[in-house]
Amino acid sequence: MSPSTHSGAAALAVPAPPARAPIAERSARDAPRLGGKAIEIEGGMMPMMLLAELLDELPDDLARQVFTHASWSERRSDSYARLAFLGDSVLALAVTTYLYPRLEAERFGAGRLTKIRAQAVSGVSCRAVAERLALPERLRAAAPAGVRENAALLVGTERVLASVIEAVIGACYLHAGYERTAEAVVEAFAPEIEGALEHPVDFKSALQELLARRGAEVAYEVAAEEGPPHERTYTVVARVDGRALGSGSGRSKKHAEQEAARVAVESLEGE
Repeated sequence: MSPSTHSGAAALAVPAPPARAPIAERSARDAPRLGGKAIEIEGGMMPMMLLAELLDELPDDLARQVFTHASWSERRSDSYARLAFLGDSVLALAVTTYLYPRLEAERFGAGRLTKIRAQAVSGVSCRAVAERLALPERLRAAAPAGVRENAALLVGTERVLASVIEAVIGACYLHAGYERTAEAVVEAFAPEIEGALEHPVDFKSALQELLARRGAEVAYEVAAEEGPPHERTYTVVARVDGRALGSGSGRSKKHAEQEAARVAVESLEGE
């Protein structure tokens, strides 16, 4: 669902950085200049103020829509679904635009950039950012009185929290424009971007290597597709010699395959 990366991304105004320090270190150093609160993460302090400030600036109608699940309204258009669709693209573009001029073309081709971005903005990453911004609490508070129990279940799911953080980004884009929103996004996703750069994950390759030693091959099959086209969730099963070794879900088939491969790797390593 992410937009394609192409040479036009370089035309956007992204200042070239000095010698590259870890994002978390730069953010911690800049916290006094940016103002606001910093939250503690593993390895240092991480400011989260920019996206939180933009969220607090939203007009009431946008803020209400951000925290309205489709099942809580008679009209689907009142829910966060369309904002999440927009925010998904803004998130991908902001991270791509940040990464593109900072990574050497010789070492980071389009395929490698795609994997780094996919990991940085995955459902797991989106959920982590949503939780750091206390979005589950705000979503619970926004739930109508008759669905509080349902809301408690919803806020625990990766799919919902990923959609809500994307809706926040989409709403901020409509209210404040791309430049401010992109800066806030890069700051909020800094640990995830750094993690994708320092510890890239490719479970499909790891599984293939494990199976090669055993003379086996893996096949991935889509077991289920749920949700509307713009908010689709896929479930994929990794099979080896007809046996299901792992199952995973994701908002793209590739992410679901990675999740299935991760479960399969853990299963094989546990044998």
